[in-house]
Amino acid sequence: MARQAAFELAEQRIPAGTQRAIKLPAARLYNDTPMDLHVEVLHGLKPGPTLLVCAAIHGDELNGIDICRRLIKKVNPKRLNGTLMVVPIVNVFGFIQQTRYLPDRRDLNRCFPGSQRGALGSRLAHLFYSQLLQRATHLIDLHTGAIHRSNLPQVRTDIQDPIALQMAEEFHAPLILHARERDGSLRSCASELGVHSILYEAGEALRFDEASIRTGLNGILNVMKYLGMSTRRGSRKKFEPMVGNSSQWVRNEMDGLIITKVRLGELVSKNQVLAYSTSPYGEAEVAIRSPHDGVIIGMSNIPIANEGEALFHVAKFDPDLIDQAGEIVDAFIEDFEPRVL
Repeated sequence: MARQAAFELAEQRIPAGTQRAIKLPAARLYNDTPMDLHVEVLHGLKPGPTLLVCAAIHGDELNGIDICRRLIKKVNPKRLNGTLMVVPIVNVFGFIQQTRYLPDRRDLNRCFPGSQRGALGSRLAHLFYSQLLQRATHLIDLHTGAIHRSNLPQVRTDIQDPIALQMAEEFHAPLILHARERDGSLRSCASELGVHSILYEAGEALRFDEASIRTGLNGILNVMKYLGMSTRRGSRKKFEPMVGNSSQWVRNEMDGLIITKVRLGELVSKNQVLAYSTSPYGEAEVAIRSPHDGVIIGMSNIPIANEGEALFHVAKFDPDLIDQAGEIVDAFIEDFEPRVL
């Protein structure tokens, strides 16, 4: 197979078999300090897909940043087919301030495809969309849970897209969730462009979680092997991922303390007590129950909550497969949690 042509980005040419850091001017701070969108481009020797991997669209979601850092160190462009574009920090403003949002409190993941003349979020989204997403054939978008909420490692995608579903299965997180695309999201724009995309969720904002990071790195390497970009893959696991049809947040029934009775990844049955909401003074206690059989894929880490606050995220599975889903999660926890790099 012939060597592929140079990759062009921001008026720069990256020859086949090389790596280059590209900085796309995004905006300036009040003191005239430039803010750039840093992109690592690894351009393989031979033709192949163009995979875009990005993290920190929400500025406080840190696991994906370290996944990107490790990925850049792992991949050798001389042994790569196609092109890998890695953006460790998309929302540079939120990252600096350790917050999910942009300075104007907008959610960047509701600003796509953006506009050159819009608000800050719209302009940043347009830069990412026009310079990077339009050059990609496949996308992996890395996320974590919100602040004080933990997510079990999971992949979300439109399972109606057979290539995206195969990417999700090859990623080898324990669970796959069918997730509709939201207006203004990066994944929605990718779909409109015909870019096959998956979203990886794992861990908690403003925290590094080693199991989540290693799962994400292994997952991307697995997807790259599936796409024919490399021969290397992440370590093999003892389970095949399960596909969930939907999920539901369980909310608090009474202001007070939350006495949790389940853990992240636990298999639960309908009407099982997940926690008790109780008065700090011992005057009242309300059981919070699961609305259906499922697996706890997300939960709040704060033991106090107001009425109506989301506490537990429960994924639904085919009733005939619910026990298997629990076994898969147990295998994942056993495989990852005890080890530390």
